[in-house]
Amino acid sequence: MGSLSGQALGNVSVGMDASVIIVGAGFSGMAMAIELQKAGIDFLILEKGNEFGGTWRDNVYPGAACDVPSHMYCFSFEPYRWSRSYAMQPEILDYQKHVAKKYNLYRDTRFNAGVQSSEYHEAENSWSVTTTTGQVYRARVVVSARGAIHIPTYPNLPGLHDFKGIKMHSAEWDHSVDLKGKRIALVGTGASAIQVVPELAKVAGQLTVFQRTPAWVLPKLDYAYKEKTLDKLEQKPLSRWLYRKQIYWTLEASAAGFVIDPRVMKVGQLMAYKHLRVVKNKQTRAALTPNYTMGCKRILMSNSYLQAFNLPQVKLVGAVDAITENSVVSAGQAHEVDVIIFCTGFDITGDAAQFAMKGKNGLSISEHWAQGMHAYLGITTHNFPNAYFMAGPNTGLGHNSIILMIEAQARYIGQALTYMKKQGYQSLEVKADDENRFTDEVHAQMSKSVWSSGCASWYLDASGKNTTLWPSFTFNYILKTRKFNPDVYDGQGGTPESKNIVKRLLARI
Repeated sequence: MGSLSGQALGNVSVGMDASVIIVGAGFSGMAMAIELQKAGIDFLILEKGNEFGGTWRDNVYPGAACDVPSHMYCFSFEPYRWSRSYAMQPEILDYQKHVAKKYNLYRDTRFNAGVQSSEYHEAENSWSVTTTTGQVYRARVVVSARGAIHIPTYPNLPGLHDFKGIKMHSAEWDHSVDLKGKRIALVGTGASAIQVVPELAKVAGQLTVFQRTPAWVLPKLDYAYKEKTLDKLEQKPLSRWLYRKQIYWTLEASAAGFVIDPRVMKVGQLMAYKHLRVVKNKQTRAALTPNYTMGCKRILMSNSYLQAFNLPQVKLVGAVDAITENSVVSAGQAHEVDVIIFCTGFDITGDAAQFAMKGKNGLSISEHWAQGMHAYLGITTHNFPNAYFMAGPNTGLGHNSIILMIEAQARYIGQALTYMKKQGYQSLEVKADDENRFTDEVHAQMSKSVWSSGCASWYLDASGKNTTLWPSFTFNYILKTRKFNPDVYDGQGGTPESKNIVKRLLARI
């Protein structure tokens, strides 16, 4: 049973394990749990892994690091003594464990409890959540904090399963494999690849990088902080606050090229062209030069990726055509390798197909989102009462820290549940018209953005619709979610007995 240390939502006599079940124990799940603690609402976190961390627990490939400045990639209410301007994976994971311990989140978390399915029960206005072990949990509310970057994808290539050597995805790294002196094929040139390539170049006998589309790469202002700087930021909260604000507005200003006028991106492209000069071979440099507007695909940052192609053991070739028992084929040429490492990203836009979630009348989330993911404020969707999404549709970012969006969503959900408790409602459901109006506004704004400039990217779903990113500034989203608006929701009360229970609970607050 979950802890009922906080006040319950609605009628708890139906054998619920908690008022709220949070699915996932990464940044989103942690933010939601802490917000519910503040609101005095009990919860239970279900986590498929054996520790907090989510993305930063699972992605342990060599060179794994964040591409958002450290002081922006943490909760605003929980600063940290970051060792460098851009944190590496181990330090981010340490930070998350620190937060989980400080806020006593371990007590209300069940690890190794991956969620297999969830179903809404209209008669009881509640959710049942079934784990992969077959255990069923019941709650009034479910919050999906599963994150967007957790389902690795592999390319659909001829012969993929015929390869006799070692295969691994960057998100499922096997550190028991000795890569020293091996002939390694690295497939993909996205965010993880540019961090992995320089590390593999140090140990590989031959590293062949298979590139379908080059990325815009900028230098990374990454450096270790001096001790006196660390002391100042730790001991002087105002200095730390001002430093964070400076970083925030610097990043926020860059959104102009993303969402107002893509022509602004030409400034960044000039910087990237200059950075490309570090590649000595003209043919390789040309192959690494993008032909689309910067920002249409994810902008990458590295001080060592481009330089790696100057090494004799590193070779850049084109896209993969097929895989054989002992080679990777590109442009008709077979490259014999011992190991294939896939840096081919995650299933972002098809996330709904990866988990079974049923709302009213047995409607599945995959059916509901068959024409593309959508949700009011990226948080709630019609036909799924008492269900909330963290980092949901169209709330990803291309220019600033996702933690900003996560905190805004957690605050909003906390307000929604507080309102629900005060009104004695057993369910809240966003109105279809309001959700549709918001979705139309988002995609109208998206049509003006750099992401609609013509390139193919993982931001787009199968129909070419961008259901991933927020097409505006983060401060606009924060303002939109600052205050819960009950007018766009339908609330449903319970039985007279349940209302009396709520009244008695409220009288004790």
